[in-house]
Amino acid sequence: MNKIDLNLMVIFDAIMQEQSVSNAAERLSMTQPSVSNALSRMRHVFKDPLFIKHGRGIKPTPFATNLWQQISPSLNTISHAVSPIQFVPHYAKRTFRIALTDGLVSLLWLELRKGIEEKAPHINIHAVPYTMNGENLLMNAEVDLIADYVPDLGRNIQRKHLCSNYFVAVMSPNNPLAQKKLDLKTLVDCDNLLVSLSGDASGIVDIKLAEQNLKRRIAMTTNSFASAMSLIQQTSLICVLPYSIASDLVKSGNLIAKSVPLDIPPAEISMAWHNRSNKDVGLAWLRDTISEIVNNKADLFKNGAWIT
Repeated sequence: MNKIDLNLMVIFDAIMQEQSVSNAAERLSMTQPSVSNALSRMRHVFKDPLFIKHGRGIKPTPFATNLWQQISPSLNTISHAVSPIQFVPHYAKRTFRIALTDGLVSLLWLELRKGIEEKAPHINIHAVPYTMNGENLLMNAEVDLIADYVPDLGRNIQRKHLCSNYFVAVMSPNNPLAQKKLDLKTLVDCDNLLVSLSGDASGIVDIKLAEQNLKRRIAMTTNSFASAMSLIQQTSLICVLPYSIASDLVKSGNLIAKSVPLDIPPAEISMAWHNRSNKDVGLAWLRDTISEIVNNKADLFKNGAWIT
């Protein structure tokens, strides 16, 4: 292969990170036709389409993904060495993509938006559905950050612990069980609602019950915490879920929360990002902002905080 113009690699890197030709052009202070022309040159050089249409956007081909994983660390090292990136929140124009469940959206989004309106009015925050596909999302640059339960994803992924999300059993105040102590037999016999992001009709409660040769009735499942809140308030269903998700409704009296009669470990919530972003000062600012939001809600993450 002939020597390639390294400027093309900078443009390629921007398209990979933005997953958009127009956004890459804005990021590089170039016109969209200029970036499109550069992309055409790259396609000719590599004899690969590099990016294909995907919904309203684009996604990289396997060749492009493999190429980017090889060149991105070097490009970042060179960029930071010769021209350290400055990030001033008030003036910065950037879009961050965060993978998380709707439960974490309810916890973070309002305070995050308030902070952005006050301190970083040109920053965009886009939520991406998260269903335990974290490694692919980060490796392929489909997101900048994950903020949810994140298992160990290997040496290429960094993690920072945010909080411990303790589980409670929630029900409507009109539920006949609302005035009674929730024991193990009652939990097994009642109509249970399970929030399952994967679609499996089994969760941590069912694993713990199986250890005692017990099985509860899963009367209904949903893949959304928001829909679960509505269902619980208006039916006789009981649901075991993280307290932080239901805390506002519990505090307002629209839901009742009880301790779960099982030894269920909390869900450890973390932020995760790819090593290539370690020196990204903009992403570091976003992580610090999210950490501050969670720290200000510390009472939601204390075991027993819901007991009155």
